Amino acid sequence: MSAGGGKKAIVAALVANAGIAVAKFIGAFITGSASMMAEGVHSVADTSNQGLLLFGQRAAAKDADELHQFGYGRNRYFYSFVVALVLFTLGSVYAVYEGIHKIQHPEQLSQPIVAVVILVIAIGLETYSFLTAVRESRPLKGNASWWRFIRNSRSPELPVVLLEDTGALVGLVLALGAVGLTMVTDNPIYDGIGTLAIGVLLGIIAIVLIVEMKSLLIGEGATPEQGRAIHDNLVDGAEITSVIHIKTQYIGPEEMLVAAKVAIAPNLDIASIAGAIDAAEARIRAAVPTARLIYLEPDLYRDK
Repeated sequence: MSAGGGKKAIVAALVANAGIAVAKFIGAFITGSASMMAEGVHSVADTSNQGLLLFGQRAAAKDADELHQFGYGRNRYFYSFVVALVLFTLGSVYAVYEGIHKIQHPEQLSQPIVAVVILVIAIGLETYSFLTAVRESRPLKGNASWWRFIRNSRSPELPVVLLEDTGALVGLVLALGAVGLTMVTDNPIYDGIGTLAIGVLLGIIAIVLIVEMKSLLIGEGATPEQGRAIHDNLVDGAEITSVIHIKTQYIGPEEMLVAAKVAIAPNLDIASIAGAIDAAEARIRAAVPTARLIYLEPDLYRDK
């Protein structure tokens, strides 16, 4: 993912969510709807999250120094992990609490039509944000499924925005259904049920994000496709005959470390070995552009 592509989706989500949050809080104040209030808090969480993602990209762009010799690329993973925690604590926990409270102590809505209008407008804005994230993600997704893209992507921002926008759209539909049922049945308990459903939805999305971002933060290696490409391009069959062992790890969304011990054909002189190593590094970088740091150790393969 290019920084520019990811930034476009993040900014679109930030602008949409900021405007939606204001509208939802106004609607919640006028109507007294708990589901509207939960959705307002959800939008505040999403807006804060987009700000955190932008801050993480900026922090990751710092040059390497003596203390962090591989750079600051993992800042993007860290702030994406914080986003997941914010979504869980500020969005999910609040909505679950408020939903249970409103189910136990239901309150009639005033002017619920205001909530309906605001929610319909919010669905339109969230759809724009969601489609922007989808459009930015398609080149990276390729032929893989969306779930596989979220699980396998080493760039955190687009999966985060995709999941947030999906949760926001589903949450808005739940809130609209809750307000609608409350209007039709004149029973405000549906507003509490909708609020609780929104909280559960946000909790599920937050847990998925927490698991994925934790894995990236600890350090993930190459994808299976990248691993095969690296292995195949290490061996030329003449000077480098096989791979003895190989380790990979992403030290940032767009920078992978490759360390391998390779078997060199016998009787090669030092100049030939150095040339073979340089050629292998060039082949790997051409096949997997994110493999920017490559350390190869030549050895003679010995069958134990």
